[in-house]
Amino acid sequence: MFAAKTVLSEEIARLLGGRIGSVLQGEVTAGQGGTITLQDPATGLPMVDYADAGAEVARQAAAGAARAQREWMALSAAERGRRIWALGALVRRDAEALARLESANAGKPLRDCRAQVARVAEMAEYWAGWCDKIEGRTVPVPSGHTVIIRREPMGVVLAITPWNAPIFTCGWNVLPAIAAGNAVVLKPSEYTPLTSLAFGLLAVEAGLPRGLVQVVAGLGATSGEALLAAPEIAMVTFVGGAASASRIAAACAARMIPCVLELGGKSANIVFADADLPAAVQGAQQAIFASSGQSCVAGSRLLVQRSVHDRFVAMLAEASTKIRLGDPLDAATEVGPVATARQFAHVTQMVADGVAEGAELLAAPRAESLPSDGFWVMPSILSGLSNGARAAQTEIFGPVVAAIPFEEEAEAVALANATPYGLAGAVWTRDLGRAHRVAAGVRAGSFWVNGYGTIHVSVPFGGFGASGHGRSSGVEALAAYTQSKAVWVETAETPALGFGHRPG
Repeated sequence: MFAAKTVLSEEIARLLGGRIGSVLQGEVTAGQGGTITLQDPATGLPMVDYADAGAEVARQAAAGAARAQREWMALSAAERGRRIWALGALVRRDAEALARLESANAGKPLRDCRAQVARVAEMAEYWAGWCDKIEGRTVPVPSGHTVIIRREPMGVVLAITPWNAPIFTCGWNVLPAIAAGNAVVLKPSEYTPLTSLAFGLLAVEAGLPRGLVQVVAGLGATSGEALLAAPEIAMVTFVGGAASASRIAAACAARMIPCVLELGGKSANIVFADADLPAAVQGAQQAIFASSGQSCVAGSRLLVQRSVHDRFVAMLAEASTKIRLGDPLDAATEVGPVATARQFAHVTQMVADGVAEGAELLAAPRAESLPSDGFWVMPSILSGLSNGARAAQTEIFGPVVAAIPFEEEAEAVALANATPYGLAGAVWTRDLGRAHRVAAGVRAGSFWVNGYGTIHVSVPFGGFGASGHGRSSGVEALAAYTQSKAVWVETAETPALGFGHRPG
């Protein structure tokens, strides 16, 4: 029934030339470390092995990226834009193969992978248009100078991306960085490196300098640590969990280099009694069950006004039984397994903890056709928890939502903010004034009104508090990937100097 291993082999042959290794200078380079085994999330069975890149390969990647960045900046801005656009065209050309590879590797439903590959092509087209529009300015100063403010690239950016959306976060982090004139060393999750490696090869085919997009396939403790220490790295972007982010931020602080951290959340999806409840039920499913809940913006806390709480939770539970679980490579599948054995253990433990804390567990029935040893978690609702419960405060990162009642608007906002995180949130109501008040009151980087989860490359994205800092898209990202230089040009016939003497 499940064909992931066969598909993986086919697409590795098609997109990677049959080999798994880091992409350095446009070539697949074998790792020098220990063996990493990729498992099929749907069955738990091993699919393919590859070697951890190791410290020496990581050092070579950083050095090669620095050389390529100088070559990249020697091109005109318009030419850089044309080549990034060409990269987007190649992603569109290979879209189906990339989607199949992603689905087989990560266990994501094929329909989701197809949509995310299309979004990467769109990102390339968007950022290609910015290459020749990164402008400086002049500042009038009270002296005889003309002051020119230039925006210059950071140099080499280390981008560390997660396993939940590999190709999407690859494009999300690489494309704005190279549009701003940088080179990128990409370190994808060791669990899901394959589509990122394919992207690195497409970058060379598109005409980007060899080494401008280096992809290091390996473990964080070996390859990742070596990259963090590489002197060529001038900036780090990280998408992932708070614990790893804290260590990365400390390493960046020790080296005095900036970092952008795009982390997790415990986002509140708020439903008022006056909402269109059937629409809000569908939105609640999208908020937490899409991508098996493996989304940083997942609406994992469902705050429902008490007068409709029980009815709404019953509606959600009934509707969720219609979700189609199955083979990720089947285009009809809506929810697949979680991606890794480690994540499966975490999610199932969190469900058990919620029940132990007094929650009623409402879950879609397990499909008999699903293998018992895969990483399958049924779409689940934990009803009856307090907002302070562990399952309501800890990021679960699976298809599990905690349903929590509230009385009035002020309590809803207070509950939404009663978490260290601040990534996203939503409100469902027909009261326009209330929608604006709640959107203003909830501390979150993205907030939706009568919808959930839409993001776009042109809109800034990032979090407050434990959800990270910095913005990784929109015009704001260009500020993150560049630095300002002030050039003072003396124009006075007789410069006014505050110290020193003329000769003679």
